[in-house]
Amino acid sequence: MSQSSGQLISSPSVADADGERAARHSLRQQIAKLEREISAIVAEGFPHIPATAPDGRADAAPRLLGLGELERSRDSLAARAQQLRRLAADRAEHERRSHERLRAMKLEPGRYKFARLPVRDLGQGGCGVWEVRPRLGLIGMLAGWWQLKLSSGCPLPRGSRRARGPG
Repeated sequence: MSQSSGQLISSPSVADADGERAARHSLRQQIAKLEREISAIVAEGFPHIPATAPDGRADAAPRLLGLGELERSRDSLAARAQQLRRLAADRAEHERRSHERLRAMKLEPGRYKFARLPVRDLGQGGCGVWEVRPRLGLIGMLAGWWQLKLSSGCPLPRGSRRARGPG
């Protein structure tokens, strides 16, 4: 800094360094916000929305990123967040349509003969399947008696107990 007529004047390099520091800080905050948003979208939509590894180089040594690299990182995270938002919206629409179909299957099972709807499509975990079946087997099918049933869930493991292990 130089002093001229009683005023302090900062040199251009100090002003540039302060500007770069502020830009780095802003970019790091934007990157952190995007990473939190991506994490929240993946956590809420898992397993239907895949969690992918970051696009960073695994073999790179620790270093201070330049402004250009920070901007590229921010831009790639913004694109990934937009892609995940679109996937989450598509999944929510799929689940909404599945809920509507289940509601219709409950109201008029005869219109949905042998229709199947996995609970996975409803956003629920497990292996269950909603299925429209004839009541009382063949007699019910010929008489037009249809009912909606939920399967018991995941199949049991196959094989003898000894081959499957203890417990």
